[in-house]
Amino acid sequence: MGHNAIDAEIAACDARSLQATQAGTQAFARLLKLAEERDSGQIPRIARFLAATYNGQAFQLDLFELRAVDIAISNDMLCCLDALRWGRADLHTLIPDGDARVRAVIERWGLRWPNDA
Repeated sequence: MGHNAIDAEIAACDARSLQATQAGTQAFARLLKLAEERDSGQIPRIARFLAATYNGQAFQLDLFELRAVDIAISNDMLCCLDALRWGRADLHTLIPDGDARVRAVIERWGLRWPNDA
C-alpha cells in the first residue's frame, strides 16, 4: 500500500470516527433527556443503557434490551454504540453537565453501583 493510499485510509477512518461521534452525541443527548423527563416502561431500560455507556464495568448491559424499546430509541442506542466503537470520546463528556446528569439518572432510576451496601 502506497503512502497516498495509507493517508487516504487514515483520512477516511478519521472522517467516519468524527461522524459516528457526532451522531452518537446527538443520540446520547436524546436518550438522556428521555431518562430525565419521562416515566414509562421503556425509560428504566434507557437509564440502564446510559449507565452502561457511562461505566460498563459497574453497569452491565443486556443486549436484548435493544429489542425491548421502540425502534427510534434502539436506533439511538446503536448510534451511541457506534460512537463508543470509534472511541473518540466518552459520550457523557460531550453533553453539557453530562457527568452530573448521567449520575442523576443512575440515582433517579435506582441503579446500584457495585460497591453500594
